[in-house]
Amino acid sequence: MIQCTVRGDFKKTNSFLKRILKLDFNTLLKKYAEEGVEALVTATPIRTGLTAASWNYEIVQDRHSVSIFWTNSNMENGVPIAVILDYGHGTGLGTYVHGRHYISPAIRPVFDRIANAAWKEVIRNAR
Repeated sequence: MIQCTVRGDFKKTNSFLKRILKLDFNTLLKKYAEEGVEALVTATPIRTGLTAASWNYEIVQDRHSVSIFWTNSNMENGVPIAVILDYGHGTGLGTYVHGRHYISPAIRPVFDRIANAAWKEVIRNAR
């Protein structure tokens, strides 16, 4: 027979979790969302400059999460130009234009900075 005895309570844990739930990451995320836009503008291949100038972001928060969405409004015949520049595309003449894969490399350092800043905010409020 195995027996386990536990003493104490979860008062400190519950207190910590309540403080974390009250954190407002919107200001923090706004800063990094704007950094992401700048990184994408800088990395976007430029012919006319329209795609680079069309980057924006949206911060969406619900009860369980907060997300940043980077958007690009440059569309041609319903096709997102930023995406086909990144992934490549077929042409009307049957040829293929290779993508430049610029989105992920441009935004990855911003993701890293967001993760570090969010963790520092959690640690700062853990005390």
